[in-house]
Amino acid sequence: MQSSTDLQQLLRSIDHKSYPAYKSLKGVYRFPAYTLSIDHVQGDPFASPSHITVQIPLKHAGFPERCLVSHLTRTALADYLTRQFAGQVNRFSFRAKGSGKSGLISVSQCGPEILQRTACQIDAQNGSLTARFFIGFPANGRTINAKELEKIFFDFLPVCVEKSFYYRNLNASEVAQTIDLCEDQDAIRKEMKKRNLAAFVADGAILPRESGVSSRPMKGAKAFSSPESLRISMQLPHKGTITGMGIPEGITLIVGGGYHGKSTLLNALDLGVYNHIAGDGREYVLTDDTALKLRSEDGRFIKDVDISMFINDLPNGKDTHSFSTEDASGSTSQAAGIVEGIESGSHVFLLDEDTSATNFMVRDAFMQRLIAPDKEPITPFLERARDLYTQAGISTILVAGSSGAFFHVADTVIQMDSYVPVDITSQAKMLCQEFPLPETSVRPFQMPASHRIMTTDPKAVGKKRDYRMGAVRGEESLKVKLQGKDGFALGKQNVDLRYIEQLIDSEQTATLGLLLKYAVEKLMDSKKTLPEIVQYLQSQIHKKGLEAFTDGKYLPGGYAIPRVQEIYSCFNRYRRA
Repeated sequence: MQSSTDLQQLLRSIDHKSYPAYKSLKGVYRFPAYTLSIDHVQGDPFASPSHITVQIPLKHAGFPERCLVSHLTRTALADYLTRQFAGQVNRFSFRAKGSGKSGLISVSQCGPEILQRTACQIDAQNGSLTARFFIGFPANGRTINAKELEKIFFDFLPVCVEKSFYYRNLNASEVAQTIDLCEDQDAIRKEMKKRNLAAFVADGAILPRESGVSSRPMKGAKAFSSPESLRISMQLPHKGTITGMGIPEGITLIVGGGYHGKSTLLNALDLGVYNHIAGDGREYVLTDDTALKLRSEDGRFIKDVDISMFINDLPNGKDTHSFSTEDASGSTSQAAGIVEGIESGSHVFLLDEDTSATNFMVRDAFMQRLIAPDKEPITPFLERARDLYTQAGISTILVAGSSGAFFHVADTVIQMDSYVPVDITSQAKMLCQEFPLPETSVRPFQMPASHRIMTTDPKAVGKKRDYRMGAVRGEESLKVKLQGKDGFALGKQNVDLRYIEQLIDSEQTATLGLLLKYAVEKLMDSKKTLPEIVQYLQSQIHKKGLEAFTDGKYLPGGYAIPRVQEIYSCFNRYRRA
């Protein structure tokens, strides 16, 4: 390890040289308060910026022990510190001038959800705090401007690090509130399990967002108020008594007129699988953390999925016990999504009738009389929702706006009236007696079988290693090209994740690309099942973090760990051989 003085001397020795001379800076340098690592140097001033790591001993950072006692509190603290660092860095980004990305200092930009990111990690076992970020090394044209980079490393960065990662310089009250909130959220989740609740929405929560492209709470929005019949109270370790609407396990229907808040409530429940920061308005809106939002996806890829629970006796004779297609219909895609959700371990399904395939969800009495049962291959979701709960332990929360048939299977019915929830379960049940459903005959419920052997095209992973020669002969590693939050390219294969609605951050998508690349290159051997592969990846993340998938290279910032449900969703959309 070299000293910060060595870095200064190196900078001065390469000033005004050609840009590739910056490569000589790669290495680790000891500064008075932290260790600086230059992990990757960009090829030119217009390329993606250079990767930088700062590591601080926890004993010097000085955080109270209560901030470090659990994975939960460390994740909440790391999220808070990332936001603090981003705020400091924004004051200095591009103050060093030059061509292209010269002077850029870039840190992960966090939304209201708390995610485990590589941007800031706290390792209590090794006693270290690690921050990862990006710097655009300055140049004039393609000539090194080392004086400007020296300004970043020795003037700007020490200030940002000192004000962001040392407890003595932070707002102690804010730090305590961050830890208090995460412990209260954890207490609610534990209480939900004890009380058999699928979700909880606190009184006073602000559910509407500022706009369709903003995650900030809407100013002047009506605060949530639970109906008395569903109101519960909990005693939290820090906030004390909290009240709100407890949504019980089973089948819950959310109904109401257009623009009255049905989808707003469902969207809050979608994102309730994550903890939220203070001030978001949804800090105490929590859903079972395995909950999965489902919808139809015309044209999606499906491979070897047992959708016979919903679809049988296709006219073309295609086997639905191991169904594959390159171009799924709305109904087959939604059927596959449910089965894949079962495989991923989800205990709650979230659906909106507006984004579901109509023929998959329900068949009305007229259609049932007109089309004979033996001519209809689809068993609608309406006929399976009860079985999913009683036999598979999977609850359903469904927004319905057009079909009254769902009232017959619902355990709880919530009407949204001008953003105010009203429990109308009793009235709905009385009306069901007046409008009975016609008797139907459906196949007995059977849990789907698994045929999920993961294979891939050998051409996708390049030439194999020739062990007799003791070297790699023409082996090519797949490249991941991120396409924002909605997908990525792995080699020549695009993975479309637009309809994975609980995928909320491009850094989660980047991690999915990293995991899929690793699986394709090292795990997909035509023997392992999808659950075996995902379970292995999860165990490696738990033991080693994302470093397990970097082949011994450095781990950059720009990654956030997704849930296991999103890992399954990603792998299921990879068009493997």
